[in-house]
Amino acid sequence: MKPLMRASTLEDAINRRTKATRREFGLGLGASLGSIAFSSLLSGEDTAIRSRESSDASPHLTPKVAHHPAKAKNCIFLMMEGGPSHLDTFDPKPKLKDLHLKQFTRGGAQKSAMESGKRYYVQSPFQFGRFGESGADMATNWVHLKNVADDLCFFRGCQVDSVNHPTAMYQMNCGNRFGGDPGIGAWVTYGLGTTNENLPGFIVLPEVSYPQGGAANWSNGYLPASFQGTPLRASGSPILNLKPPSGFSLERQRKNLDLLGKINERHATQHPQHSELQARLDSYELAYRMQSEVPEALDLSGESETVLRQYGIGNKETDSFAKKCLLARKLVEKGVRFIQLYNGTWDSHDYIERAHGNLVRGVDQPIAALIADLKERGLLESTLVVWCGEFGRTPDNGFRGGTAYGRDHNPNAMTIWMAGGGVNAGHTIGATDETGMEAVEGVAHVRDFHVTLLRLLGLDDNQLTFYHAGRFKQLSQFGGRVIEDLIA
Repeated sequence: MKPLMRASTLEDAINRRTKATRREFGLGLGASLGSIAFSSLLSGEDTAIRSRESSDASPHLTPKVAHHPAKAKNCIFLMMEGGPSHLDTFDPKPKLKDLHLKQFTRGGAQKSAMESGKRYYVQSPFQFGRFGESGADMATNWVHLKNVADDLCFFRGCQVDSVNHPTAMYQMNCGNRFGGDPGIGAWVTYGLGTTNENLPGFIVLPEVSYPQGGAANWSNGYLPASFQGTPLRASGSPILNLKPPSGFSLERQRKNLDLLGKINERHATQHPQHSELQARLDSYELAYRMQSEVPEALDLSGESETVLRQYGIGNKETDSFAKKCLLARKLVEKGVRFIQLYNGTWDSHDYIERAHGNLVRGVDQPIAALIADLKERGLLESTLVVWCGEFGRTPDNGFRGGTAYGRDHNPNAMTIWMAGGGVNAGHTIGATDETGMEAVEGVAHVRDFHVTLLRLLGLDDNQLTFYHAGRFKQLSQFGGRVIEDLIA
């Protein structure tokens, strides 16, 4: 973080009563560490406004009491952006082999989410097997994940409302198809706070190119700004200006902050209603603390060679997502409440064997290592791991010729799996029809999945509300049911 101003300069400014303002002290924050802390704690500025709407509004991320006994304390949310095909990963459909390339026309019983003209069924290019004592269905190209099959709980009954990526992403991440609402991680940190006030409670590990819908997928929405997701950069330094400038020590920065605090105290005495000044100072303080805490949290060099190889770090195909998974484990150890990892894009309308094949190779080893590592360290019981996309895919494709087989978007069927955190491991809940077009057993809307996720973390969706725009709002929008079969 850049220095705010030399202490002597500040003192001279006070003595000479120049036109220097407190706002100028923050100009050095820039779009970097300071701005992250600023967005994480500046929401104290919102407090006066928000408190008029809700007495529960609080920018503070101190630990809070859960509504129910929690099975999980933290959540790692693995978001496979683009819509992974359940038919080519975890939900085999032998019937498609019999129907392969058989045509049907629009208006039939089986309809594609994006169909136009003639369609034909497409069998999966992948072989399937049953793994673990639980006999979990997986495509055999999940070479590593099959080794932790008994730790997974598969859910095949989830349905969403949209066939479009941005709106479906918003609904999966925020409960609302149209954006503007808080992300799941924002709701969780709002309800539970964090156990490490030196780090943001909700951290996002995106790719270089943000997902469809952009940063609104991890927004604080109408909640105070302290609850929004903090994205770390996918390349280069995760946070800009993480270290003080050359020749500017933390001790010197501490003195500047202390002096700035005295200035604000003087002003607060004269203007007690201006709470935003304290919020700004709090943001500077968080940035200062993060400079001590963040470097170690983000540093993977202290990990053993065995661990690095276990995750696939150093391997061209797996390195990027492997670093995210290992970092997620470290952040859980540091007390970060909700970490969301992005991988994309799984939008395979053509050449699904090549596209999904490459994507699976990129995440298979890192995810399996994450689950095994959490388990070995005794963290899996208290950490909920979620794997999902924004929707599933159809059993058919439009006519493109050749072998360019792919699949369209399907909101009526998808596979989500969870691990750790009190889930019903070793079980598959729900089922789709014989072609995988629609969920037919254990059918539940995504709002029910959200309510269940919150319950595992000790939160009640009907109590986790925020008064905004004339009504109490919640993640599920208007309520949902806990999917009891997903909970051990």
